[in-house]
This record gives sequence, C-alpha cells and structure tokens, in this order.
Amino acid sequence: MACIAYSITNTALYDTLGPATSQYILELTESPIVLCSKDKIERLVALKRAKPSLTNLIVIVSMDKLDDVKDAHLKPLAAANQISLYDYDQVEKLGEANPLAPIPPTPDTAFTISFTSGTTGAHPKGVVLTHENAVAASTFRFVKDFKPSNVRLYAYLPMAHIFERGNIQQALTVGAEVGFPSSSTIATLYDDARELQPSPLPTVPRILSKLYAAVKAETVNNTEKPWVKYIYTRAINEKLRLQAEQKDDDVNPRHPVYDVFLDALREKFGLKSVEYLVTGSSPNSPNTLKFLKAALNIGISNGYGSTESFAGIMRTKSFDHNPGSVGPIGITTECRLKDLPEMNYTTRDKGGPRGELLLRGPQIFKKYYKNPEATAEAFDKNGWYHTGDVARVDTENNNQVFIIDRVKNFFKLAQGEFVSPERIENTYLASNPHLHQLFVHGNSLESFLVGIVGLDPVTIGAYLKDKFDDEIRNQSDILRLLNDPVNKKKFLLDLNASVKHQLQGFEKLHNIEIYFEPLTVKREVITPTQKIRRPLCTKFFQENLDRMYSEGSILKNERL
Repeated sequence: MACIAYSITNTALYDTLGPATSQYILELTESPIVLCSKDKIERLVALKRAKPSLTNLIVIVSMDKLDDVKDAHLKPLAAANQISLYDYDQVEKLGEANPLAPIPPTPDTAFTISFTSGTTGAHPKGVVLTHENAVAASTFRFVKDFKPSNVRLYAYLPMAHIFERGNIQQALTVGAEVGFPSSSTIATLYDDARELQPSPLPTVPRILSKLYAAVKAETVNNTEKPWVKYIYTRAINEKLRLQAEQKDDDVNPRHPVYDVFLDALREKFGLKSVEYLVTGSSPNSPNTLKFLKAALNIGISNGYGSTESFAGIMRTKSFDHNPGSVGPIGITTECRLKDLPEMNYTTRDKGGPRGELLLRGPQIFKKYYKNPEATAEAFDKNGWYHTGDVARVDTENNNQVFIIDRVKNFFKLAQGEFVSPERIENTYLASNPHLHQLFVHGNSLESFLVGIVGLDPVTIGAYLKDKFDDEIRNQSDILRLLNDPVNKKKFLLDLNASVKHQLQGFEKLHNIEIYFEPLTVKREVITPTQKIRRPLCTKFFQENLDRMYSEGSILKNERL
C-alpha cells in the first residue's frame, strides 16, 4: 500500500530462487532497498559481498524488530558492505518525523515487476504490470458478488504469487478482512480455516490434490470404518448425480438427508463457512473437481490466467457442468484463436474452434522489463499477446474455454513451475555417457517428472562395473538388473547426482523405465535427425507413463 501511494515499483525475491536468480533480479532491477525477514539479512549481505555488481543495494529493512543485544552484529556487518540496516519500527519513525505527500500513480505507472519462473531454462522474465493492469484485475474479480459484509479472505498462498497478490488487492479494495497463516507450512491450513472461517477460499491444484486424497481416505477409501465408507459412498454418488442434473451453474442442489453428512465432512476439514473454492495457476483434474464439489457440498470455480494477465481473466461458475472448462473470457480482456495447422488445430475444427489463445486488453501486460526481444516475440503487430496455450471454445455453451495443449514444448507442473523437457533431456545426456536416449514427460496434474531412458550399449558395461560391481553384458540381464526396484532407485539417484548443480529439484526425474533404444524412427517417436516428436512419443508410451505416475515418485524420501 505504501508503494501504491508513492508510485514506487516493487518486485519479489522468492525464498526458493537461489542466489544466482536473486542476484540476477537485483542486478536487472537495480533495486536500492530490500525488505525481508531478519533471517535473510546475512544471506543478502553475503550476496552483495560476493557480487560487486550489486552496488545499487544500499538499504535493507528488517520486517522483524532488531534486538539491541542478539542482533548487534548485523548493523556493522551490513555497514561493512555499504548497506544501511533498519527495522520496520525505525522506518515508521523516520516517516513520522519526515512526512511526504503521496505521489499518486497514473494508469501507465509500473505497479510491480513480477518475475516468471522461466520456460526456457534462461533467466526468468520480469513482467511489468501497471496500475491499469491492477485495477482491471480487480474489476474482473467483481463479476462475483464480493462485499465486506460477506467476505473474509484467508491468504495462505505465497505472498509474491500474482494470484495471491490479486486476492489481497481485491479484499483491500472493498475493505474485507484478510487472515494470514499461523505457520510457514500448509500443515495448519485446515486448523487456520476453521478458526478464521473464510468465505471464498483461493487455492491451487497441488493443494486441491492433497485435499482430494484426504477426503477420499476419510470417505470412499475408508477401510477402518466400513459403515462410514458405505454412507459416504452413497451420499457422494447421489450428490454427483444431483449436481450433474442441476440446470443452474450457480446453484447447489440440496438433499434432505445426505447433506447433513456432507456438511459435517466439510466442517471437519475446517471449511464450514466456505461458500466456494477458487482455483487456477495450472490445470485441474475434472474428476478431482467433481468429487470435491460433491463430497464437501461446496462450489469450486476453476479459472485461467498468468503472470502476464495479472492472474485470472476467466473463471467458471461454482457448480459448472463442464469441470474441464476455465469459463468464458472475462469483461476486462478480449481473446481470439490463431490457427496452428502444424499441430492440427484450426478455428474450423469440429467440436468447436481450436488454436493458440491470444489476449488483448487493459488487464494484459505491455512489456518484459529490459527485454525488448522477448516483448517483440510475445506480441504481434496488432497488439495481441500470444500465450503459447492451445484452447478450444465451446460455442454452444456460453463460449466456455478449454485449455488443451501448449504451442511449444514447455509445460507447467501441478505446483506451477514451468519445465523445458528438451533442456532437461540434454542436461542428463551430457552428464551421463552411459545414456543414449531420454524422453522426459511431465503431467500438469502431477508434481514430478518421469522419463523413458535408453542405455548406451557400448558404455553401459563400464558403468555397471564401476557402480554395481557387475560385469554382465547381455542386454536382457542388464535391463533385469536395472529395472529391479532397489537398483532402479540407486541408478536414478546417480543420474540426479550428476545434474545436481545444473537442474533445480522440480526439473529432476522422480521415476523412470529403462530400455535399450526405446526411441526409433520406425516407432515414429523421433525424426530421422533424432528430434523427439513429443505428442507421438507421449501417445506411444502412454501406458508406461501412466504406470510411473500411478507408482509415484520412487525418490519420495530423498532430497533432490
């Protein structure tokens, strides 16, 4: 709010970015001031000491009070690196002693620079969002009744996430209450919600998946209490039927008996007061949405947006009959589709027009910070932003939009991180001479990557001798050895160790299947020049991929 009042542009450093990305953002933005919690001060000072290029960083403000005794070493440490250190109380007193009149922003004033997680393996791009974008984002959200008298927001998502920033901004705009989590993990989510009693509850697919698993364990998969399983199986099935037959997408059909059990279940998970959940960030499983709506007797609004659109620009009604949809386009944005003949998507397709989703309007960003090349690539001559998402429009059902593919070979995992499979494949292959081929696959409904591995028949023998003390040469025996669960885990851990400093945790493989020459031109999964044909490769290995996702990560207890 202080930045808004004085037309100050801000940005954020994520805890998980690592020093290299933090350094890049600080250098690019030339930020003179960093506000942080007390435990980050020494890390920031060390970063400036190690990187002389960070000369612009001259002030650190601790949001925690600095103790005169326990924290006495911090100020001289900062001063030795040309940084003035204050805590927030001191800043407030300085402002009180030296009041300045507000400097109102204009629509074109930069509101924030929000950095994407990156899709190419290069540095993240800084999305410049203006005050016009911010106001448009709030305007879009007001299509749903949102008044202080009926809204209390629980803001537990990362504060730097553009989705959560929009949520808080909307709440502050109307004077609604905002509650924050009691701990730094989501372990207290349900207890906090029970205490706060929020009305809408914004969430993301990763958390919805955890809720889905917990609710199923409590109900239809409850092996400890057969009578509970019986009652809830009947109640949920009946609710699924009623919700599917309901004509109004904003109305939840009631059942005089089963609703008593379903409401009790919702209360058990701390969601008694929650009228509806709002989810987005990455795709949701339609089955997850349908099940949770029925089991918790609650509405779920599924949306679409990105950093470049200041979060949501589309959303469904709470009891929409098309759980795979992200709703029609909102009032602050216009959209169109671009034919993609090379991917067999056109605006003349049966079942509704399909193509790359293009966006334009007051909610859409205008440029990437200090990156004219990326900006020029993102927009066409008529000002349409090319999202890289492939969409289908249901013209017979209120122009509902379905996101069905990506134009480029990048995708988003369930936790919202962008992944470039080609870069990951090349990194593993370059670091492991005993690998000949690798196909990396990610599913936006899952939080981890899996892979089809092709061994090099020439070099694998030396590797096995070194790592497994085994001199087998027969390919069938080698595959039998390495696909054994214990040995496969050891093999995968070794692969990940080889790329430890080149890939981030979410970019590393969590499950694999091992073969000799799995990718061939005859199978039509690669070109004659050995380039992977990803859609065909996914189709060919679909059973293998499903098997690995079903098995889950074989490195669950390992730190990647």
